[in-house]
This record gives sequence, structure tokens and C-alpha cells, in this order.
Amino acid sequence: MAEIILNVDVRENSGTGGARAVRRSGAVPGVLYGGGKAPVAISVNEKDFRKNLYTGKLLGHLVTLKYGDESQPVIAKDVQFDPVSDRPLHFDLMRVDAKQTIKIEVQVHFINEDKCEAFRQGGSLEIVRHAVEISVRADHIPEDLVVDLAGHKLGDTIRFSDIKLPKGVEPTITDRDFVIASIKTSSAAISAAHDEETIAEEQAAVAEAAADEVPASEQSDEAEGDKTEA
Repeated sequence: MAEIILNVDVRENSGTGGARAVRRSGAVPGVLYGGGKAPVAISVNEKDFRKNLYTGKLLGHLVTLKYGDESQPVIAKDVQFDPVSDRPLHFDLMRVDAKQTIKIEVQVHFINEDKCEAFRQGGSLEIVRHAVEISVRADHIPEDLVVDLAGHKLGDTIRFSDIKLPKGVEPTITDRDFVIASIKTSSAAISAAHDEETIAEEQAAVAEAAADEVPASEQSDEAEGDKTEA
């Protein structure tokens, strides 16, 4: 993955008025915190910030912050958006050491749904956790946690232990094997199964009734036999 570099400026005015002034100038205000140091108000060119943001590799990943000749590793922890225009309004960066073990949420990605027989039978995926908090070294944060749905059946419960973890990744919840998702039987699948069962029962009933009936040819033979005996 290509390294993401954020070239930042330090803001003197950290209040609401200062943030608005930054946005009017074509930048996005933010704050740098953590690492045992005081928070610092910063800003990034909005065009550059959007470009990095929409790669999907910015939020929740290790990036390099540059201020003049200085640089340091940081984690982009949060971005606030305008609810109407979806314009980035503010962001938070956390100072880290690249080799430091941190706690961070990573998205869960489900693959091979087309290879899961349960979905062809009308099953549906009910996701309990779209993201999981993990403990991992800052420079080894995975893109996502992958759940392979191939081979799963209707009624299966997918737990954290079903995920093949990258080396060095551990869950922060360690006292239980928590649920990630489950494959539920949808109402459509239940209806289809009920219809199949009903059809099977009707076919069995018809076959049983047919077996109890005496064919006309056999009835004629029996009648002729009675006349002969008489």
C-alpha cells in the first residue's frame, strides 16, 4: 500500500470561528492529539484531504504527518462530514509510534457469498458486528478482517474464531468467542420449504390412494372368475 502523507499547517485560532475561516480558505480543520503531548490545532488542504480520504486508506490507518521538515506517524481516528453536502468538516489525528501496539476498529468484509449454498436456499446474512476492535502494531493494521462465507449453511453462527487473522492481530475482547454474523432462514425460504413439504405430502397421498384402487382390468377378471365358479 502506498504511503499516505498529510501536509499540515498549524492553526492559531482553534475555536469555531477559526475553523470556519479555515474552511473558507479551502482547507479542512483538524486536531492532533495523544502521545503524551498537548493537542495541536491543524489544517489540511481540502482537495488533498479528499483525495486521500476517498482512497479508503486514510481513516483508521497509519499515515505520515508532515509539517515543514518534520514528520511523524499518526492514525486518522475520525472525520466529521456535512450531513447535506458530505463535505469533510473536521478530522482527528492521533500521535503514535509505528511499532506501538494500539487498539483500533477494523471493518469486517464478507466474501464468497456466491459460493454459499445457504443463500441459494433463501438464507440471509444478519451482521452483528460491521467492525471489530483489535490490538495490533500501528504499522501492521490490516485493511479489513475477512469472513469467508463459502461452505457455511443455513442457521450457522459466525464467530470471531472463524476469521483467519493476520499475524500479530488479537481481539480486545478476550473473555468470549463473540458473534460476528449469522445466516438466518428468511421468510421466503421458510415459505418455499413449506410449499415443498406440502407438495411432497400431496404426492405421497396421491400415490397411496392409487395403490389402494383396483385397476378396471383386474375388476373384469375377478367378475369373470365369479361367473365361472357359479
